[in-house]
Amino acid sequence: MRSRELGNLRAVLSSFFVCFFFLSFDEALAKQELKILKVGNLLNVETGTLTQNQEILIKGDQILNVGAVTDIGIIEKAEVINLSALTVLPGLIDVHVHLIGDSRIKGYRALADSIPKKTLFGASNAKKTLMAGFTTVRNVGSPGFADVALRDAIEEGVIDGPRMLVSGPSIGASGGHCDNNLLPPRFNNFSDGVADGPWKIREKVRQNIKYGANLIKFCATGGVLSKGTNLKMQQYAEEEMRALVEEAESRGRRVAAHAHGTKGIKTAIKSGAASIEHASFIDDEGIKLALERGTALVMDIYVSDYILEKGITLGFLPESINKERTVGRVQRANFQKAHKAGANIVFGSDAGVFPHGLNAKQFSYMVEFGMKPIEAIQAATLKAAELVGRADVGIIKAGLKADIIGTSVNPLEDISALENVNFVMKAGKVYRRE
Repeated sequence: MRSRELGNLRAVLSSFFVCFFFLSFDEALAKQELKILKVGNLLNVETGTLTQNQEILIKGDQILNVGAVTDIGIIEKAEVINLSALTVLPGLIDVHVHLIGDSRIKGYRALADSIPKKTLFGASNAKKTLMAGFTTVRNVGSPGFADVALRDAIEEGVIDGPRMLVSGPSIGASGGHCDNNLLPPRFNNFSDGVADGPWKIREKVRQNIKYGANLIKFCATGGVLSKGTNLKMQQYAEEEMRALVEEAESRGRRVAAHAHGTKGIKTAIKSGAASIEHASFIDDEGIKLALERGTALVMDIYVSDYILEKGITLGFLPESINKERTVGRVQRANFQKAHKAGANIVFGSDAGVFPHGLNAKQFSYMVEFGMKPIEAIQAATLKAAELVGRADVGIIKAGLKADIIGTSVNPLEDISALENVNFVMKAGKVYRRE
């Protein structure tokens, strides 16, 4: 009898502990799901205003509410994160990065690295970028679809990194900026994206999309870092550009056009490119066209100083350094001109030419060359979100992704504060907290 009673007691106790365990487990899960950020200053990037002593309620990867949380049940279940000493704003977006590869090796030295090795560096670069406060990036150009693999690994939670939109290999003409011109003819070395003529270009667009590209990037003109290309020279005919854009858009993809030279910029805009990368020699007509067509200008005005300072040591080609001595100054002057005219300038740094994680250095240059701090921040939040087609990021608002960063110094007073973020959250998960 006692044995039966003891057995019953054990069963009851076992059931009790099982229930207690699962209740505790459910509470732990609830705390992981629900978070309340207690914010000292909240920056509204739409209006440019700061609001003090706000609360942001987050469930999973989504913002539920911005404002005071009064529900006692929610307060008891939520993890409370004290950010009262910080200015909080949306996670930053860089629309022009190259995560794949070792940013310390350039020119001929870079030929020795295999795509698997470049991809491993990409994993490290992705984490540095995220920890610097950039929660979304657009990767414009990558060998062997390594950027697709990196994007997927991040989305599957294998590694930490920003949300990625990727182009796969950049498409370009034989011998152009998107080709590899470093080796002599006997090596028969061509880059993945080389295509000439409208139908070959259409085929290349289809291949990129087949293997996972979110967007298409092509080279409309020569570039700084390519051997033997003229920055000002257009490399695709208008017929070719139109075929590329038409094919991409028919498959729901936007197009980014690398273009330094005046003619190439205007032809790319007329052909329907969503963004012009670099836009160094843009003239008044080009600015007017961009305004009329709603084309974004992605002007990487920090990188010039890095190339001129570190280029020789890192192995940049001498001709690349000589090109940069001219193009950097012109690009900054045209940045000022385009901004004054009201052009849609979006934040893109060209990180990968310089070390990843230093993307935010560009903000100070944008302010130096004419923008107000809030305009530079808008270029890297709501404007960038619009360009990459992500309506769920770029603003701190109920219903959007919980991509949130914080700085100890108000970036409206000192834009360089964005170079040293103290808090990083992407999709509701905290990655950095100091």
